[in-house]
Amino acid sequence: MLTLKGENIYLRALEPEDLDFVLEVENDEQIWEMSSTQTPYSKFVIKQYLENAHKDIYEVKQLRLVICTNDNHTLGLIDVFDFDPTHNRAGVGIVIAEAEDRGKGYGAEALELLMDYCSTHLHLHQLYANISEDNYNSIKLFENKGFRKVGVKKEWNLVGNRYKDELLYQLLYVH
Repeated sequence: MLTLKGENIYLRALEPEDLDFVLEVENDEQIWEMSSTQTPYSKFVIKQYLENAHKDIYEVKQLRLVICTNDNHTLGLIDVFDFDPTHNRAGVGIVIAEAEDRGKGYGAEALELLMDYCSTHLHLHQLYANISEDNYNSIKLFENKGFRKVGVKKEWNLVGNRYKDELLYQLLYVH
């Protein structure tokens, strides 16, 4: 699918062989804050999730794709969630798993590919992202791709012993 292939990376569907990678990402406590996770996932639960990953986005209201370099190195995950075909909108989230792979443009290319896919194939009118006030890299990424801050959810997430604001970013497609 050309929509999901970029210059340096491509996006692909989840495979059973992704079990260990997804397990590692989901159980990385450093990113739990971004995904509102509080407890680890078992290998059994992730395996069940992967067994159902083939279901249609119109049925499960979400889509998770794997971000890979063109030489097949797995970099991270990008998600469409809260898919709402009635109002033609969805949320988007992204994670590049390893720190040494961040800041190289992979996330920007993945987000652009996903944006094109959501416009071309899902016919969405808008995408949104929820970003912690201190996640400066994500703020920069989404702003550089045309997302605009449209709201602040004050003291939205309790992280450790501190409440943090969550920023709401939105991209409206012009068709």
